[in-house]
Amino acid sequence: MCSFLEWKDMKVVYKRYASLYFCCAIEQKDNELLTLEVIHRYVELLDKYFGSVCELDIIFNFEKAYFILDELMLGGEIQETSKKNVLKAIAAQDLLQEVVHKEKDDSLVLDLRG
Repeated sequence: MCSFLEWKDMKVVYKRYASLYFCCAIEQKDNELLTLEVIHRYVELLDKYFGSVCELDIIFNFEKAYFILDELMLGGEIQETSKKNVLKAIAAQDLLQEVVHKEKDDSLVLDLRG
């Protein structure tokens, strides 16, 4: 089965994982196999973060899915090849979000009391 389509002046590269399809539109000069590898790396990261990613994980946590993609890619190019480093950055961001939410919750409780 072919994972490449030509559409207008672009190439569409796609890969199916269980019930999920991941697609990328690339320029004619770009490498399709490299794009398939990027898709695979992204799915591996999603699997590690969500634990066997499914459609609902992406729907209800789309900001995390975008954050993972942003850590992996920058300007259409691979930014970080190490899955471990990407997952560390995501864990740091999660920790920062927890701290900020806790501070907001604490200040809200103080505002309600006082």
